Amino acid sequence: MSTIELTNVSRWYGNVVAVNDISMTLDAGVTGLLGPNGAGKTTVLHMMAGFLAPSRGTVTVDGAPTWRHPDVYRKLGLVNEREAVHGFLSAWDFVLASAKMHKLADPRGAATRALALVEMTEAQDRRIETFSKGMRQRTRVAAALVHEPQVLLLDEPFNGMDPRQRMHMMDLLHSLGDRGHTILFSSHILEEVEQVSGTVQVIVAGRLAASGDYRRIRRLMTNRPHLFAVQSSDDRRLAVALIAEKSVSGVEIDGNGLSVRASDYGSFTRALPRIALAEGIRLRRLLPSDESLESVFSYLLEA
Repeated sequence: MSTIELTNVSRWYGNVVAVNDISMTLDAGVTGLLGPNGAGKTTVLHMMAGFLAPSRGTVTVDGAPTWRHPDVYRKLGLVNEREAVHGFLSAWDFVLASAKMHKLADPRGAATRALALVEMTEAQDRRIETFSKGMRQRTRVAAALVHEPQVLLLDEPFNGMDPRQRMHMMDLLHSLGDRGHTILFSSHILEEVEQVSGTVQVIVAGRLAASGDYRRIRRLMTNRPHLFAVQSSDDRRLAVALIAEKSVSGVEIDGNGLSVRASDYGSFTRALPRIALAEGIRLRRLLPSDESLESVFSYLLEA
């Protein structure tokens, strides 16, 4: 069993802060690294893999720093989001090359086992340039697993996979985690994390916004206040009526209509037509105005 530990880690590029004072500890099992695109997930993974030095803080695997410590690769495997695979190679050539670079005692046997693990045996002699994106992903996972690492880092591993491939990859990650491997995979899709991992680390704008059981984090995201844009035949009278509604926590009015902050999405959407009918007001528009993925995640910074 291996442990990854980040202690007060920051990484910046000039004046741009990509990761800001993150601390986390990952042990055996599967952990999801969740956040919107551009949140800093890839930067965190690259620091864990020793590709980037933290500007501040420490990143260790089993107590050893990952930066400038090549021995860490004996126990660590990485699958980048960005592909770097020569299309003229077959899957067998690619995974075998990885086994040889690790100087394994039986590289051919290791390559055979890794390809079987990701269900690529039948296609192993085809050139990678003929593969679908999902098949290329599975080939790269095989190359990362060829030396049976205790730590596996995957950046958006389910991209391009069809439903059957996704289910198989999820089962594989579950199996590795149950056998004592430390698995971290990044995703911007909460449902992917729910299906694979019971533990979630949420990163928003380079900061650790939430950490722990995914059920608790989903409740935070679901129960957050919601902002609605409302237009009606009498915005001022509707605003007065809405202030008395329990599910409404705030109302603002401007030239474009009402901005209503609701503490309970369901209660508000049921109450609004009832209130409008009772007041004799015609509703012209109702739109959630904060349903972007970034706004949902950003709420966790305030929770």
